[in-house]
Amino acid sequence: MIKKRFVLVVVLALFLSFTNGLSAHKCQKEDIPLIPMKDFFRNPVKVSYNLSPDGEYLAFLQPWKTRLNVFVQKIGSKKVIRITSAEKRDIAGFMWGNNKRIVYIQDSGGDENYRAYAVNIDGSNPKDLTPFEKVRTGLIDELKDNPDYMLISLNKRDKRIFDVYRVNINTGEMKMVAKNPGNIQGWITDHDGKLRVATTTDGVNTSILYREKESDVFRKIVTMNFKETLAPLFFTYDNKFMYVASNLGRDKIAIFKYDIANGKLMEKIYEDPDVDVTRLLRSDDRKKVLGVILNKEKRYYHFFDEQRKKLQEDFEKRLPGLEIFIASTSRDESKLLLRTYSDKTRGSYYYYDLKTKDFKHLVEISPWLKPELMCDQKPIKYKSRDGLTIHGYLTLPKGKKKKILPVIIHPHGGPWYRDSWGYNPEIQFLANRGYAVLQMNFRGSTGYGRKFWEISFKKWGKEMQNDITDGVKWLIKEGIADPKLIGIYGGSYGGYATLAGLTFTPDLYACGVDYVGVANIFSWLKAIPPYWKPFLEMIYEMVGNPEKDKELLRSVSPFFHVDKIKAPLFVAQGANDPRVPKAESDQIVNALKKREIDVPYMIKNNEGHGFRNEENRFDFYRAMEKFLGKHLGGRVEKTEAEK
Repeated sequence: MIKKRFVLVVVLALFLSFTNGLSAHKCQKEDIPLIPMKDFFRNPVKVSYNLSPDGEYLAFLQPWKTRLNVFVQKIGSKKVIRITSAEKRDIAGFMWGNNKRIVYIQDSGGDENYRAYAVNIDGSNPKDLTPFEKVRTGLIDELKDNPDYMLISLNKRDKRIFDVYRVNINTGEMKMVAKNPGNIQGWITDHDGKLRVATTTDGVNTSILYREKESDVFRKIVTMNFKETLAPLFFTYDNKFMYVASNLGRDKIAIFKYDIANGKLMEKIYEDPDVDVTRLLRSDDRKKVLGVILNKEKRYYHFFDEQRKKLQEDFEKRLPGLEIFIASTSRDESKLLLRTYSDKTRGSYYYYDLKTKDFKHLVEISPWLKPELMCDQKPIKYKSRDGLTIHGYLTLPKGKKKKILPVIIHPHGGPWYRDSWGYNPEIQFLANRGYAVLQMNFRGSTGYGRKFWEISFKKWGKEMQNDITDGVKWLIKEGIADPKLIGIYGGSYGGYATLAGLTFTPDLYACGVDYVGVANIFSWLKAIPPYWKPFLEMIYEMVGNPEKDKELLRSVSPFFHVDKIKAPLFVAQGANDPRVPKAESDQIVNALKKREIDVPYMIKNNEGHGFRNEENRFDFYRAMEKFLGKHLGGRVEKTEAEK
């Protein structure tokens, strides 16, 4: 029903006056317990469950020495075997290579140069499959019909581009099977594991290449501007046509069948008038497309297949009131792993054998968090000053008081990404401290069509920021926000939006928290990773060209307007961040220190674009909690020493 992929736990962000009397401000009723900060941000009991192809074993991530490692358990047995021994950093993701061997990935200190490793399910024969320094590994195809091999991509020959290799997961023996001519950005196989399709870019224009068989030369099928979408999803089960997500000649992305050999759209499979449709549900066992998943206010399914529809109804009858999706299946799709969640819980995993009807609960991911103590994440919408409808989510703290609250504005990263409904530890943590939290999908957020995306181009710090500001004003108008107690916090692009908010609307915010955010667009563009270089012209068109748009970029880079910042700022940064280098945070911090602005600065030398290690998360959120409490009056947990 779903094709197994790496279970990545990788942050995909960016290509991210007060008085002493504020501490007496009571944000919520005191009978709502103050939940320990560590309960929100500690590692889960177990997570990322995955079934072996034959359905006989479970693999999952579980903490060992505070790091998430891979464990294996035979279904029906109580014996659990740890097969990895990561102590410096969590295992970022894993997959079944075959019934007896696991492949996993890990980077070093947050540098995102992921290496692939393999190990047997009894812990024997560990092997570094990609023992190369400063090289990034990607998965192309697990080759399910060739269980000793998989296709991976590596940029070891040229840091800017990725070639394809067939690697033996038992021995590490590797052979290049496709050399990148210099412009290929993606490779796609058919259902037999043959490389048949490639996508290229010259920075602005994207082309799709196709070949009938691997011995043929790739030929160009279609070329389009990057603003147009024709994204291959997967081949039809006869390997003749493809399913694609496309917005050619339309605003919203829809799903089509596509004659790949002749470059022609065929019948429309599904469209929605309000949001993009990009995800197809499939059954490889039955060789059938089952339906689509849409991201509206919440996750929404539309099924083409009656059997799959009835199965979902069965899930919902067994587990009422929860969102439920299939996390993993055996290859014959007779055994399922289900994952539940809501806005108030990380949820649980369940095992379901469709033949025996054995249905059992495996684990609650974070059992120490009680849903009845969490807060509702409510979908909302408001109008921007130029008439756009901005969708978002508002989370209010528990208690009777719902008006004139201290508020945290929380713009998402990306920025070409979107916030969605579901459990978010940061949001629940802040709400428990007494803050109302507003998330908004400002213009440029993905999923709302091409026009909504394109009107964000070269609008960093301008209309994109206005959408955030208009959300603040909406909260004030509704009587929800205390206009004197509004903070802004974000990571990656959200960190940039925090800096822009404090810079360009200095009277709006009482404080800000910048987490790995861009401060100077010029220096950020110069420092992008080499594998982003092929997209540089596209980035110039979307953000701005440092030569042609010099005045624009200077006008919206917070670093050049630091003299306007009045509010206290807390900055956090990973020293090894490849996406937003440490120099971005250094610049803004040093400039503010010269102006004697309160700017606590946290640097973690073993982190990258966001803090993965548990102890670093604890340090960050403890410091943020105290910073916000000082400037906005929210509740602050006492340390052991203070108790």
